[in-house]
Amino acid sequence: MAHDLLDNLHISKGAFSEVTEKGHGYITFPKLKGELGPRMNFNGHEKTVWSLNDYLGLAQHPEVLKTDAAAAARFSMAYPMGSRIMSGHQDEHEQLEHALAQHAGKEAAILFNFGYPGVVSSIDAILSRKDVVIYDEESHACIIDGVRLHLGKRMAFKHNDIDHLEKQLIRAQEMVKATGGGILVISEGVFSMRGDQGKLKEIAALKPKYGFRFFIDDAHGFGVLGKHGAGTAEAQGVQDDIDFYFATFAKAMASIGGFLAAKAHVVKYLYYNARSQVYAKSLPMIITLGALKRLELIQQGDEARGRMWRNAQQLRAGLAAAGLSVGTGHSPITPVYLSCSLEEAAQLLYDLREHHHIFCSGVVYPVVPKGVILFRLVATARHTEADIADTIKAFRAIHQRLEAGFYKNRL
Repeated sequence: MAHDLLDNLHISKGAFSEVTEKGHGYITFPKLKGELGPRMNFNGHEKTVWSLNDYLGLAQHPEVLKTDAAAAARFSMAYPMGSRIMSGHQDEHEQLEHALAQHAGKEAAILFNFGYPGVVSSIDAILSRKDVVIYDEESHACIIDGVRLHLGKRMAFKHNDIDHLEKQLIRAQEMVKATGGGILVISEGVFSMRGDQGKLKEIAALKPKYGFRFFIDDAHGFGVLGKHGAGTAEAQGVQDDIDFYFATFAKAMASIGGFLAAKAHVVKYLYYNARSQVYAKSLPMIITLGALKRLELIQQGDEARGRMWRNAQQLRAGLAAAGLSVGTGHSPITPVYLSCSLEEAAQLLYDLREHHHIFCSGVVYPVVPKGVILFRLVATARHTEADIADTIKAFRAIHQRLEAGFYKNRL
């Protein structure tokens, strides 16, 4: 008798099996309630929240709320109906794409309903079986899944290791000599767990020698980095060297959706070949109009970016001074690494949330190695100096308790 497929689909066999059964609703799938911002309710009590990617505080911005409400009063979420290729295409979609392309310094842009499938289907559409793709091994899951669809050769390079990337490029050159294909290199602007930037400048410097094209997912850099908020490549001075610039609306823009900016003929090709958009309903008008307002505020957002950066730098410096390991990244994301067992991590997270009233995401295996918990703190423009001081004090306390064996003794 054949094996029953359903027998494989128990939570105990999934990717996060070590935390799902006991941690569901607390470690995983927690429920934050109240107005989006640095202070929200969890488990019946107010917490200082460091888990929202609302970098510039646009989620509750008065102009955003007004725009969203007006759009909702005028349109339903159904409008327009159908995919853009059939019946869901509107002037406002083109207006948003034009504005995004200008902001990113590219000829054109294409909208996507969500960032994740947008990256997946973009990679799928760009590559043929003759091509070779090389990607940073710590790339987001959407990049990994996009690469998995590739029918040709694919290889990873060690995280931000330019020497290893060059070795892979030498291999790739030999491969495409035989196939007649091209080479695509993929990295991220800001890596969401570590909070470090991709070495875009160093990668771009290899383009003349190896003749590849360069794709970046700048989900956490768009709106935040660069003089005008155009992202990580702008901050590193290599925006013109990025052939495929992808960003999402789900972070700094505090919304849903995404876009890819590139040369005009590339975008026209993607209009007809990016499957997640061709075969999906178009971005609703409510979201499209809201994105236009959010982009306008990003372009006017020097003050908000300044507050966010001051908060991020103050938080990182304070945690480092308290003896915590916070990595070497330069972004609004501050990772705090602690060495402990999974059981200790659960006790530590509970202490942080229930006794110190600090809510941040605790990341464990398989995202980080076994024996490590990574607390991911996202600084926003709306956090205060008091929030930062309380958080540093809390992390100093739990670190001291961990070192003293307090959590181990409570198992």
